[in-house]
Amino acid sequence: MNSFTLLAIDDDDLILQTLRIGLPTHWRLAAFNNAASVPQNGVFSAAMVDMHLTGNTSRAEGLDAIRMLKERMPYLEIIAMSGDLDRDLMEDCIRAGASRYIAKPLNIEEVLLILDKIEALLLMQAATFNHPDKRPVWVGNSQASQDVKRQIALLRGEPGPILLEGESGTGKEVAAQLIHNNEPGRPFIAVNVSAIPENLFESELFGHVRGAFTGADQNKIGLAEAAHNGDLFLDEIESLSLPLQVKLLRFLESGEVRRIGGKEVIRTSTRVIVATNRNLEKMAQEKLFREDLLWRLSSKKILLPPLRERKDDVADLTKWFLSLERFHKKELSDDALRAMINYAWPGNVRELKRVCEQLALTSPLPVIRSEDVVKIVQPKFVSDAKPEFDFSMGLEKMLVDFETNVIFQALKKYNDVDEVSRKLRISRSSLYKKIKDFKIDWRSNT
Repeated sequence: MNSFTLLAIDDDDLILQTLRIGLPTHWRLAAFNNAASVPQNGVFSAAMVDMHLTGNTSRAEGLDAIRMLKERMPYLEIIAMSGDLDRDLMEDCIRAGASRYIAKPLNIEEVLLILDKIEALLLMQAATFNHPDKRPVWVGNSQASQDVKRQIALLRGEPGPILLEGESGTGKEVAAQLIHNNEPGRPFIAVNVSAIPENLFESELFGHVRGAFTGADQNKIGLAEAAHNGDLFLDEIESLSLPLQVKLLRFLESGEVRRIGGKEVIRTSTRVIVATNRNLEKMAQEKLFREDLLWRLSSKKILLPPLRERKDDVADLTKWFLSLERFHKKELSDDALRAMINYAWPGNVRELKRVCEQLALTSPLPVIRSEDVVKIVQPKFVSDAKPEFDFSMGLEKMLVDFETNVIFQALKKYNDVDEVSRKLRISRSSLYKKIKDFKIDWRSNT
């Protein structure tokens, strides 16, 4: 089992003794009465810092300790603690770099729960830097990626359904597997909802008994039952028909399974993780998705950012995917990396992986060049130069031209107004109005 070190800075020996006794065996306590005593070369997994280290309630010395720790270890998870629940003080702690604030006297069960989630986050971050293997990892250290990892870690041990939202290729299945891997040793079953015919879905999900329908020549356990004491991942949940949404909601509410044709009610403890690349709230407004099911799914939701919002991760992702190509070892030149970063990546991480696989196979030299990248990705998105603007047009006209071009390119690519309205996240009526106002004649050039 991995070992971790908790740094505790508190002038109250009783608090330090409580932590020393209550910590799990794989956590070691490094206790200090003041911040000045903390060794500069110390390496810690997490820290707990008291706000009033000298007993002077008029000054929160712990804020300086948090800032000092954050400067030395930017990614250290810091827990502020105090019997003073002043709102301004709590917000100052978060601004200084603490990830949370807990009240004194300490509840050791609360502390252990927090450390359990920090442990999940640390293990996930460490996996990013290990040599590639079959385990899923979330690659990247941008702020957006840090937020995703933290949200995944917070779900450790949490029951109830989980909703993953994000564009195609943003890593929803990887996130689902990481959520599951927070609690190893449990079953994980993944299924793409859109790949199962509607007339077979209920049987796949809940199972059936022999003779329930033509072709049911033996009893069958459903996916929900097979994932008992584990996780069931339903990808593309938006594809589920309204009648089947009712049955899924009933299962989420009760945890009960009744096989088709059977009378026995089977109790399960299955956590359901669902994923979508659609806006379910908009679908609910259009009566395409049940609102009550949406509310049931949305209590624990993670929005996965598109790659264009985590460009700082492109270098790490590219190196990671290239390292997976065991028989085509290639390195990336600086100009090739700039070309990769400047590309729009409409297909997100999935597209980046495909491009890396092609680069590893087709690049003629051991070092990948920018021209190798340009041959694969769409050249119009790749440029080392900054775009030039005609400022004499005025901001309003420039914005109209930009918006016109975006809508025109989207219509040319998807050739479907409904799909473009979903991709651009605007209503169908607004899109039609813009097409009319901007005089966008996209069909004539098809």
